[in-house]
Amino acid sequence: MNRVKAFLSLIDFGHTLFGLPFAYLGAFLAAFSIYHEWPSIYALFWITIAMVGARTAALCLNRVIDLNIDKANPRTADWILPSGKLPVSLIWVMVFVSLAVLIWASARLNPLCLALSPLAVVILWLYSYTKRFTWLCHLFLGMAIGIGPVGSWFGITGAFSLLPLIPGAAVMFWVAGFDTMYACQDIEFDRRHRLHSIPARFGEKGALLLSALFHMLTIVFLLMTGIIFKLGIWYYIGVGFASTILIYQHLIVKPGDLTRVGYASFSINHYMGLIIFIMTLINIFVLI
Repeated sequence: MNRVKAFLSLIDFGHTLFGLPFAYLGAFLAAFSIYHEWPSIYALFWITIAMVGARTAALCLNRVIDLNIDKANPRTADWILPSGKLPVSLIWVMVFVSLAVLIWASARLNPLCLALSPLAVVILWLYSYTKRFTWLCHLFLGMAIGIGPVGSWFGITGAFSLLPLIPGAAVMFWVAGFDTMYACQDIEFDRRHRLHSIPARFGEKGALLLSALFHMLTIVFLLMTGIIFKLGIWYYIGVGFASTILIYQHLIVKPGDLTRVGYASFSINHYMGLIIFIMTLINIFVLI
């Protein structure tokens, strides 16, 4: 049981659950805009399995690939893997098990999802290496999570479309924004170890400005989603609440004061996807 608890802590399982609403958003937008009906329980089940597999694989990969970096960083040295609470071999096993689950779930959805699943694997695997060669690593992380609503759309329709890239872009910039903010804690460590990040490249003030810009783009793409999918007032009320959360983050995290960066980047961020998804559901229910 101790190992199970340690593993769930390592993969931030709670964050996985809070990441699902944006994936469900893509599914419901597809079902509503294309078929004018609710998505099937079958599709939602396999989308959930695929998301859990992808998220678990991504977190495990990040932990094992960055193990030596995390050991050297005082902020992360006592994390599960650097502190030796779980064997590295077990995490590698879980990487391949999780990727197999992702591919299996994709196959259960439709041939397009199965065909695109190797691309998802590449994106998930590549992200953990990006900090070694580019300060755009935060956007790569955003893209890795932003494929959630895109993949869910394909899971419902089984056909390629550019439409889900709009909510996908909203998720990408949302994640890049709070990841950039969170990375401000490691500016000196990243510079000393020649790791690339927006804070290491542009400093704390520049990083927080870019974080704010990313979150402005999040709002823009959320508004574009509402326009493109002809959503109504309930959806825009949700965007208003989400925008308030984003603005609040940037009010409590300022250059020279990172004391609340963890709270801003994770605790209140959990509610972003949930708010947008619930208000979209209300909107669809009213329209149907």
